[in-house]
Amino acid sequence: MKKYGFHFDTTYTNLPDPFFTELEPQKVEEPNLVILNKKLSRSMGLDFSDLSLKKQAELFSGNDLPKGSTPFSQAYAGHQFAHFTMLGDGRAHLWGEHIMPNKQRVDIQFKGSGRTPYSRGGDGKAPLSPMLREYLISEAMFFLGIPTTRSLAVVTTGEAVMRETPLPGAILTRIAGSHIRVGTFQFAAYFCDKEALVSLMDYTIERHYSDLLDNVEIKNKPLALIKAFMERQVDLVVNWMRVGFIHGVMNTDNMTLSGETIDYGPCAFMDQYDPDTVFSYIDQMGRYAYGNQPKIAEWNLARFAETLLPLIDDDRDKAIFLAEELLSDFSDMYHLKWLRMMCCKLGLFGSYEGDERLVLDLLTWMHKNEADYTQTFYDLSEKTQCKNQVPTKGFFRDWYLRWQDRVLKNEKPLEDSLSLMKKYNPVVIPRNHKVEEALNMAGTGDLDAFCESLKAIKEPYKNIESFKSFQLPPNPDERVFQTFCGT
Repeated sequence: MKKYGFHFDTTYTNLPDPFFTELEPQKVEEPNLVILNKKLSRSMGLDFSDLSLKKQAELFSGNDLPKGSTPFSQAYAGHQFAHFTMLGDGRAHLWGEHIMPNKQRVDIQFKGSGRTPYSRGGDGKAPLSPMLREYLISEAMFFLGIPTTRSLAVVTTGEAVMRETPLPGAILTRIAGSHIRVGTFQFAAYFCDKEALVSLMDYTIERHYSDLLDNVEIKNKPLALIKAFMERQVDLVVNWMRVGFIHGVMNTDNMTLSGETIDYGPCAFMDQYDPDTVFSYIDQMGRYAYGNQPKIAEWNLARFAETLLPLIDDDRDKAIFLAEELLSDFSDMYHLKWLRMMCCKLGLFGSYEGDERLVLDLLTWMHKNEADYTQTFYDLSEKTQCKNQVPTKGFFRDWYLRWQDRVLKNEKPLEDSLSLMKKYNPVVIPRNHKVEEALNMAGTGDLDAFCESLKAIKEPYKNIESFKSFQLPPNPDERVFQTFCGT
């Protein structure tokens, strides 16, 4: 097969052999292209215009890989719901690393492409619905302005995948800054030698934190990497909290060193505000609830720091002290960035005493009154609300008047506050009931609702009349309470 613009320059396989296994994806019986992200492909410098749909299906199923690809699967470990285990790409194959026209290096990876040495008894396959879910949600996150992996294509395989019932099989093609995870470092620390761990650290710094290489003030590379990674994770989780996103499986193997959101399994967006909201059917104890996400990010960072202790200092006690001292900054860093974000959602510039109380009082009211998270902030950002359409009674009226008084302290025009709010508060999110509706229809071969959802999520900060149904919270009988990952 021609290159079609692919520019492979794979470097991950220069790491020691235990980090990966080279192998081809399994061939599939009858691939059929479901969707191709043409805009993303063009930004990657790829051109499939003279490739028939049948040939595109062969490409994105792995039946006919492009020249220069060197498929492999990665080894990693991780804590899943706090329990450590050996993992790896159990149903994924990387094609290799592609250099985009802007010189950015990205992984191209199949998901659902068959068994690997890391499958742990699994079939290595994926049903269509979860692959379309990842396509839709990852694209929504991109247009919301949140660091994320992207989705390039989905094909059906012509084969049934057995779960509770037979389901149509599918393969997703995922694009990522890399697939280096906290779990990759855990694998190196627990199952490899110190030299391999050093190789992984140096590779990660060069690939994702190259600014650290030129900083002559850095005396301890492992600590510098932990600090830089912590800052990215804080920014990422603050963004999740901004839009009401609940990842659902914040295991250490789902935390990337690139700082991207990855692995959209039983994820969902919160409707009614409740910090205890959980959608994942496997999260029975609420470990990964919306309000717990900052704590889990901190916990995962501690596991990452543990892997680098031998490189921080030869004296383990000193290494632990230095790592703990660094990680102790997490809470303050997160709190400051979260509060700044919430103030932006309310159109507040600067910092005044009482800002945090104003935010917390609103959230308490929303929780008590089961107010919709997205809709509440959108309503506040409407210009008519800011022109003295004051609620007539109750706690919310008092809060509203306090908020208006605080807005007047901005020393900036009201239009600037409204612009700030509209930048931070989406109008459209992937509403769970709309996602489920689109996926259920797609399972019958009808992609109309799925394609309409894709159009809506590409303009999340605009009030577009034709997408009104995507803005509205679900009716009580439309609410979705559980989501599933498809493994």
